[in-house]
Amino acid sequence: MTELALQYGRYGYRKISRFLRDEGFAASPKRVERLWRREGLKVPKRQPKRRRLWLNDGSCIRRRAAGPNHVWSYDFVQDRTTDGRVYRMLVVVDEFTRECLTIQVARKLSSWEVIEALADLFLSRGLPTYIRSDNGPEFTATAVREWLGGLEVAPLFIEPGSPWENGYVESFNARLRDEFLDGEIFYTLKEVQVLTERWRWQYNHVRPHQALG
Repeated sequence: MTELALQYGRYGYRKISRFLRDEGFAASPKRVERLWRREGLKVPKRQPKRRRLWLNDGSCIRRRAAGPNHVWSYDFVQDRTTDGRVYRMLVVVDEFTRECLTIQVARKLSSWEVIEALADLFLSRGLPTYIRSDNGPEFTATAVREWLGGLEVAPLFIEPGSPWENGYVESFNARLRDEFLDGEIFYTLKEVQVLTERWRWQYNHVRPHQALG
């Protein structure tokens, strides 16, 4: 339990108990919680509940994913290396499977880099029916919209100032920052790229997903 808590510093006793059961231990959540507190391990604070008003046609309620490749969502995350230089991450998530399909890392990501990243995914994963985003210039650019239209992939733009309408990718971004970015010091862009891809694999294949059971 202690080794898992050290490896996954932002996981609470519930997720740790899931790992222990997968490894063959008779570890009920109540038993793990008792041992967790006895060992002085800190349970991460619960986040406050937030009201969700998904009323726009592009929202998570109106366009709920019905299967894999039905609705993808994408967004940018920004951070800095130790020299103070900014890097950006283009995150793409399948809203039905909750899988992170890619995280592209570069100093700058324009609408053309967005098209290149999506083209690689379309070739390897097939075409989604919809792709959801905010109204950032890289997503609303004419080149991106015309390219998606030619492939019959419908863009879904959320209402300006309403990030909760892009809830799946926003939730993923929070996990990315909390469980990975906030716990790492990056000296070079290459280091960011390598470690990010390793974390993405761990997120998709190891990390328990409570909503999916």
